Amino acid sequence: MLLAVDTSTQWTGLALYDGSQVLGETAWLTRNHHTVELAPAVDRLLKQGGYKPDEIECIGVARGPGSFTSLRIGLAFAKGMAITLHVPVVGIPTLDFLAAAQPARELPMAAVLQAGRGRLALVWYQVVKGKWKSQGEPQITTAEALAEMIDSPTLVVGELNPAERQILARKRRLALLASPAESMRRPSFLAEMAWERFKAGKTDEVIGLSPIYLHVGEEIPA
Repeated sequence: MLLAVDTSTQWTGLALYDGSQVLGETAWLTRNHHTVELAPAVDRLLKQGGYKPDEIECIGVARGPGSFTSLRIGLAFAKGMAITLHVPVVGIPTLDFLAAAQPARELPMAAVLQAGRGRLALVWYQVVKGKWKSQGEPQITTAEALAEMIDSPTLVVGELNPAERQILARKRRLALLASPAESMRRPSFLAEMAWERFKAGKTDEVIGLSPIYLHVGEEIPA
């Protein structure tokens, strides 16, 4: 059984997965309470399913991009649990498992999440052999700048506030906004991707696993 942990932003998610089925999943808006809420939520998820910590074979964790503090908390928790249980850890880029949850389409996709101070973290994706593949490194942008980048029909998915949705909705026929439900990061998709890597022997070095941070001083595209 694998435990998946996502603390990339204010939205936190956990999932239990055994390769055949999702055994449990929860997601909530933590409002900077990651430190006090994470461990009790894991304990609750395990108990609800009647599982024990020693049944966990691997920890899957979201690597970011995202909030500096929340990512640090999630990585530290996942690594500490992996060391305690003597199990491997697998890090997955946050926007990769958000993209994996979207149906394949013959359109480019912009996947985003909140990066603080009115900024968005953005990764572009394209379908390659039936699966969404990233087309570059994460970058910092804003809803206004993203709207200017879109000059052909493009799927936009991810964590957007109402004002950002309104800005992008102005480009009606070009910016195809996924619904709020479709835009939620599902930790079960993180679990599936981490499980696949775990079973292929592609785990990460626990101590050396680091989050994907965006440079604080990076310029926002005009």
